[in-house]
Amino acid sequence: MNNGRVDLHIHSSKSSDGDHPPLYLLRKARENGFRAIAIADHDTVDAYPEAIELSREVGVELIPSVELTTLFKGREFHLLLPFVRFDSPIVTAILRRIGQARTEEAKARVARLRDLGFDIGWSEVIRKSNGAPPLGVTIARVLIDKGRRAKTPALEKYTQGENRLFAPYAFYKDYFLEGRPAHVPRRSENLLDVLPLVGNDGAVPVLAHPGAYFERADKGDLTELKDAGLAGLEVYSSYHDRQQTSAYLALAGELDLVPTAGSDFHGSIKPHVTFGSVRQGDYGMVEALRSRRRPS
Repeated sequence: MNNGRVDLHIHSSKSSDGDHPPLYLLRKARENGFRAIAIADHDTVDAYPEAIELSREVGVELIPSVELTTLFKGREFHLLLPFVRFDSPIVTAILRRIGQARTEEAKARVARLRDLGFDIGWSEVIRKSNGAPPLGVTIARVLIDKGRRAKTPALEKYTQGENRLFAPYAFYKDYFLEGRPAHVPRRSENLLDVLPLVGNDGAVPVLAHPGAYFERADKGDLTELKDAGLAGLEVYSSYHDRQQTSAYLALAGELDLVPTAGSDFHGSIKPHVTFGSVRQGDYGMVEALRSRRRPS
């Protein structure tokens, strides 16, 4: 039964890699017939509380959320927090620590790239980051845009041909992953430590895109995370093919995790992900998540 369309994973221009302000996203949601959306920016809740007021004016329910960058078993895992209390001291402290770690990591990445002969400065990265801690793909985007204008030979692979549309992500894989020339060891919060903190603070922890190339969460991972407080699993995602979607839907049922849907819409950095492209989101997911909230 469809109780109204939802998308529980959308990024605004408050993310370092997002294009559109909250008002644009809310109006787009209304135009596309959404009952509710969640703006879940990377490691920042700067869209709130203003976006809540805008949602009332537009007439689309906004579920406050955030996408936390965490570490689990040495891998980067992204955690969505629908119903986050964005003014909570606990959330503020977690975001401050993640922001500091991400900033140090980004500075080290820029230094590595400069050592490799690339023309990129920290001030350029900050200007492109919308006031949020810079992501690796944001650094890549700055460098590639600059290389496109300067016709830098070392960056032609990312400015021409089929790589052009996914250039920041292709560059990220070539330079920032473990074993690559500009790799920097990850620094962030331990997911197992974060889960009970945010769950007891009123948020409902949902693992984002578990099938993404940098996560690849399996049943063992999800069982351990469920025991630590994970409540939901983003089953329907632009990262997943049909086989992954089917497998994660089965695991969500087996482990009693709420299956959710999120497009991970950003804008131009992910041209293949259009607004509303993940169509399986149903308001019943919001109700199921709300029922898992613990008193804070």
